[in-house]
Parts: sequence; C-alpha cells; structure tokens
Amino acid sequence: MDAIDERELQRWVGRSETRRDVFGPTPVAALAATLDHPPRDIAPGTPLPPLWHWLYFLPLHRASELGPDGHAKLGGFLPPVPLPRRMWAGSRFEFPGELRVGDAAERVSTIESVAAKQGRSGPLVFVTVRHEVFTNGAATPALREWHDIVYRAARQPGDVEPPPQPAPADAEWAREWQPADVLLFRYSALTFNGHRIHYDRRYVTEVEGYPGLIVHGPLIATLLLDLLGREWPAARLASFAFKALRPSFDGHALRVSGKRDGDAIRLWAQDHEGWLTMDAQATLRAA
Repeated sequence: MDAIDERELQRWVGRSETRRDVFGPTPVAALAATLDHPPRDIAPGTPLPPLWHWLYFLPLHRASELGPDGHAKLGGFLPPVPLPRRMWAGSRFEFPGELRVGDAAERVSTIESVAAKQGRSGPLVFVTVRHEVFTNGAATPALREWHDIVYRAARQPGDVEPPPQPAPADAEWAREWQPADVLLFRYSALTFNGHRIHYDRRYVTEVEGYPGLIVHGPLIATLLLDLLGREWPAARLASFAFKALRPSFDGHALRVSGKRDGDAIRLWAQDHEGWLTMDAQATLRAA
C-alpha cells in the first residue's frame, strides 16, 4: 500500500463536477416494486420520496475504468486515496424544495474536505462531498446533501472493531426486512453500483473477509425513510442525517424502527442480534 500523502490529497478539496439527468418514471416504479409497494401510476409531477434521487445522476464508468472491487479506479473526481476499502459512512440532507418526476435536474458535486486519521485497525481517510440538486433551471437547490466516505486498509486477522451498541427498545413503529441477495442485486442494478461486496459472495468472503454480502448503507437509509413514509404519509422532511455504525449482512433479518418526539424523529436499524447498525435523525417541516 502506498503511503498516505495528506497534503497531496488536499489538492482535491474544492474540485467540482456537474451531472444532468431527468427524473424519469421507470426508476421510481422499479424501486417501488423492489420495496414491495403496490403498483401505481408514476405520472409527471409525482414527488420523489426522500433519497430516491440516488436513482439518478449515476456514475457511468466504462468497464476498463473499474478496479478489482467493482468501484472506479483511484483518481478522477474523488481523490486517489491509497486504501482498498471504501465505505459510505453517512450523509446529511436539507430539503428546501421538492423533486418531482419529469423534472430536468442538475447536480453540482464539490469535494468539501479530506482528512486522514489513525483508527483502531489502521489508517483512515474521510472524504466529504457536497451535492446540490437544482431542478428546471432554478437558481437555488431543491436538495443539499453531504456524503461522508471512509477509506480503510484491508482487513487483517486480529483487527479490533468498535464495540457494538444495543439498539433502542422504545420503537413506536418497526418493520422487518430479509435482505436477501435478490434485494441487494436489484438495488445495485438500480443505482448502477458495481461494488462487489453487495452481490459477489466469493469476493466479499474470500477477499474482503466478511461473513456475507453487505447490505448497502444507502439502501438501509432508504428503508428508514420508507418506514416513516408508510407510517406517516403526509410527513414532509426539512432535514435528515444518518450514520452507519456496523455492517449488516444478507441471510439475517434487518429491523428498521422509529419514534417521534415533536417535529424530531429518531430512526434506526438493528441486526438480528439486536445491535445498532445505523442511527438517524429527521426533522419535519413546519406545518
């Protein structure tokens, strides 16, 4: 592994790229089917559920541009961090506007920060990317997102993982999912995510050393807000933030839960052993 040159990585701070897309109805219908929603007409003007913008602005890397893990090779827009494991650590969102089916959209992405740290099991590099989504030529964004990415060294025997946290026991709503490999494959396909840890069992167990396929962090976050939408269809978000705490794997039940405290809502996911795997907070728009 190459040495981490933080000064060199800092040169990527401020880099920006712009992608354009149209919020077509087919991805929305496909994710609705994947999450087992009843069929319905996805007409122009239909609001996108929160986080479903991840179905658009997809990174269309050529096959020759992919690394051995299915991600794009180092460099390009993201900094060339010389650590092999890349994980979605969390995100924060503001929802000043509305995204709707049929909108012509533009996403401006900017690398906001790069920071190297020393963790329990070796070096870590954190990269934060700010995304702003504009629709139909508007001058102000309808959505702001801060995406936190963590890069880690390869797993080694004896690595010390953070101690697990028990999930809260006071949920007001809950739903249990069985994250089978078909669900993970369909979400990977919908988001054009080639990362092999989500669909290639031989790779994830033999190369990366995990016990099974890893459930996508963005999928779990989507399931949290899907739970909120099922329990409270009229809720409109002002903000949302989640942090991934522990991997979830296929073959075991995944439980998503939530509770309300005024305009603040706590949402969380837990594994079959009762450990907290994702923690999230949402706030609602004033009525």
